[in-house]
Amino acid sequence: MKKTLILSCALALAGLSNVAMAADGGQGFVRAELGRSEVDVFGENDNDTAYSIRGGYFFNANIGVEGFYSSLYDQNVGTFDTTLTAFGAGVVGKKNFGADGNGFFIGARAGVSRLTAQVREDEFEVLDDESSTKPFVGLNVGYDFNESWGLSLNYDVRRADFDGADVDVDTLSLGGEWRF
Repeated sequence: MKKTLILSCALALAGLSNVAMAADGGQGFVRAELGRSEVDVFGENDNDTAYSIRGGYFFNANIGVEGFYSSLYDQNVGTFDTTLTAFGAGVVGKKNFGADGNGFFIGARAGVSRLTAQVREDEFEVLDDESSTKPFVGLNVGYDFNESWGLSLNYDVRRADFDGADVDVDTLSLGGEWRF
């Protein structure tokens, strides 16, 4: 199922990117984000370092699509290693306030994310592997230094349901984006 979702997202982004290449004003982008996730399960909170790799295409200065992989949680809980990762795809919106599309901006993103939780006894023995596909949303503010490079502060909200356990993951991160 995971391979099917990844392949579907890749094909959708590739198809949209080809159509967008023919349009004026489009730009591809690659983005890396590093921050902190707060994971809430059964009212219990825990925090961990999170990172995300994103890529996509802006059709114009304001609207685009993206695909991503995120590592949201990776901690030892007792004698078990617990991880929470996400793959997804969505739309992005951005509004720059500077001249020529540079300067300060605000943005938003929304789409579908597949969160996977794994519990391992050691590196090779998976005790439990659950996945949940749900919508996600995010907001960001930042500064574009030029048409190719910008930094942003991002806040994303994800939800999952693993066998009746509701999981909330809120992530605050700093991101760098290179556009080409």
